[in-house]
Amino acid sequence: TNGKAERFIQTALREWAYAQAYPTSDRRTAELPFWLHRYNWHRPHGGIKPQTPISRLGLDADNLLRLHT
Repeated sequence: TNGKAERFIQTALREWAYAQAYPTSDRRTAELPFWLHRYNWHRPHGGIKPQTPISRLGLDADNLLRLHT
């Protein structure tokens, strides 16, 4: 088994899928891109020295992704 994938799935279930009651499954699905954005760009991850996953790419300052806010 892949422990990292399993951990991601657990986190997604806890913080996105079941974090709140959605009126419909379509609404839950619509929220997924917003949750993924927060997960990758803003949520610190304990396993990577409280950094965000996007910070690990080592992008230079001129890269468009670095200009994200």
